Amino acid sequence: MTDRFEPDGASATMMAVVTEAQGGFEQLRYRKVRRPLPKDGEVLVHVLAAGVNNTDINTRVGWYASTVTASTGESLEPAGDGPPEAGGWQGATPFPMIQGTDCAGRIAGLGAGVDPGLLGRRVLVRPCMRVNGFHDPATRWLAADFDGAFAQFVAVPASEAFVVDCDWTDAELASLPCAYGTSENMLHRARVGAGEVVLVTGASGGVGSATVQLARRRGAKVIAIASRSKHDDLRSIGAERLLDRADDPAEVLGAESVDVVIDNVAGQGFPTLLKALRRGGRYVSSGAIAGPIVSLDMRDLYLKDLTLIGTTAWDEPVFPNLIGYIERREIRPLVAATYPLADIAKAQKDFLEKRHVGKLVLIPPPAGQA
Repeated sequence: MTDRFEPDGASATMMAVVTEAQGGFEQLRYRKVRRPLPKDGEVLVHVLAAGVNNTDINTRVGWYASTVTASTGESLEPAGDGPPEAGGWQGATPFPMIQGTDCAGRIAGLGAGVDPGLLGRRVLVRPCMRVNGFHDPATRWLAADFDGAFAQFVAVPASEAFVVDCDWTDAELASLPCAYGTSENMLHRARVGAGEVVLVTGASGGVGSATVQLARRRGAKVIAIASRSKHDDLRSIGAERLLDRADDPAEVLGAESVDVVIDNVAGQGFPTLLKALRRGGRYVSSGAIAGPIVSLDMRDLYLKDLTLIGTTAWDEPVFPNLIGYIERREIRPLVAATYPLADIAKAQKDFLEKRHVGKLVLIPPPAGQA
């Protein structure tokens, strides 16, 4: 059988970045591969832009393995001795594969049973797919469980391609799906409402800057934590108060001073975040870029009636909400830089430097070009 990444004379081809195996940047190969064909109920999306995310790097290096205890920036190789198949979100990552969790594009082909009116429409792809419906937390993720958007074309279920009508650029649209979906899901699960005080860690990153905007959109008062050089940018998108990364939130703000903590940093700073929460407060997370192993004083948890919320599977309203926010101009994208798809290694290295505010986005070559 011909490998899906080996072009043959009978199939149309495309350019893509194939991640050959778990490992470093050397595993990223920009090459010609077979173009996917949409199956029944699927659409073929011509990828116009694809965002860079932590999860693409983490999956490549096997960071999700339980043996890994380092932060996402400490090493480009997995720590510990776990087998490669343990390093994916839900077990084995199907290498070789095309990664790329964020996808903005146009519908270029239709499988059987798909509305022909979708052809040519600009869409965002929902990367978190609830395979058994929204009553079941089981998920299937673009670029973690099947081929993603670091390519000229990608095939996805028609139900996961959301038409969007706006004047944003393709790069701006591609800055949204993973970061803003993750953020909206955390805010939705934590039931953040108007007038609440929300503390956002890692606020200059893709998820963090999305959370600043989306929490403000809900009427919350946002306190953002980031390096001082990024404070002006965060203030411009709605942060009312800024803390430096070296600050102790409980000491600077006072104990029991915030209603909700949105934290994708974790690491050594985790304990003081719980001390900053008010009685009955909520802590919600979908990541741990500063390290997955934390210290928890159980007395902070139970004596203060705190709720700790972990989020990965997105709830049903999340992605439709985002499309509405875009079309009603209630949020705005933050694109720090764009790169040709062929320069993915440079884009990911720049991403790991954490000097930017917002998102880095990859642009595939036009269809028919290498």
